Amino acid sequence: MSTRPNEIEAEIAPRLRTAVLRLARRLRQEAPEGITQSQLSVMAVLHRDGPMGIGALAATERVKPPTVTRIVDQLETRGLVSRESDPDDGRCVVVRLTAAGDDLVAGTRRRRDAYLVRRLTELDPADSARVADAVELLERLFEERR
Repeated sequence: MSTRPNEIEAEIAPRLRTAVLRLARRLRQEAPEGITQSQLSVMAVLHRDGPMGIGALAATERVKPPTVTRIVDQLETRGLVSRESDPDDGRCVVVRLTAAGDDLVAGTRRRRDAYLVRRLTELDPADSARVADAVELLERLFEERR
């Protein structure tokens, strides 16, 4: 059975967009109070990729360096990141998650995963298997191509 382009445009794409946005909104509710999504995103990048400079963070987040600088300033004030001299270029700084920042990111991920586990265990086994298949498809569909 083949899906026609008109059906994708008229029905599937809008439903997928709505479902993904609703899920993202719900998962954002599992973030700690007082942390913005932008701050959490910067910390998640540092958690995943390790310490990096402001320019690299800005490129990864697809924003301008002054935007990342403001976010890093806020996070540094809260003790969630630190700035260190770049060992390769003393004129530059490297941003690193502190232990508190690492704990915050890990805790947020645990809460979000726990929410998903609670919801997924409400499904019957056949629907749970369908979701697992859909996740695999979505990962392939949206895999970053560098």
